[in-house]
Amino acid sequence: MREASDFVANVLDLLAPWGGVSARRMFGGHGLYRHGLMFAIVSDDILYFKADNGNRGGFEKAGMEPFTYERKNRTVALSYWEAPSELFDDPDAMIAWAKQAFAAASRAKVPDKPLRSRPKLAPPNITKN
Repeated sequence: MREASDFVANVLDLLAPWGGVSARRMFGGHGLYRHGLMFAIVSDDILYFKADNGNRGGFEKAGMEPFTYERKNRTVALSYWEAPSELFDDPDAMIAWAKQAFAAASRAKVPDKPLRSRPKLAPPNITKN
């Protein structure tokens, strides 16, 4: 397995005081997880945090853009937005933005479907002769 890039290692170091953050390789990049929930991605040495209506305004105000990729001749945008570069110089701000991204990921988490119970079988039709 290929090791995480120096960039990913740097992000993990910045988030270390928050605790419990790990990186997993995925689709040529990395997903950043905390308590099993992905809240950020790294692609081409760019950090993208999960965004929703609760924190998207901060990304827009900072002039950031969402993560996009090409699929079947069209551009697809994900709900992960580029982290402002200033965060790499301010560990406290990096953690604050990560916490907001984690909250967005928590809000987006689809609840697990309850296990469907099997229908009860009718007793066999037994007739006495």
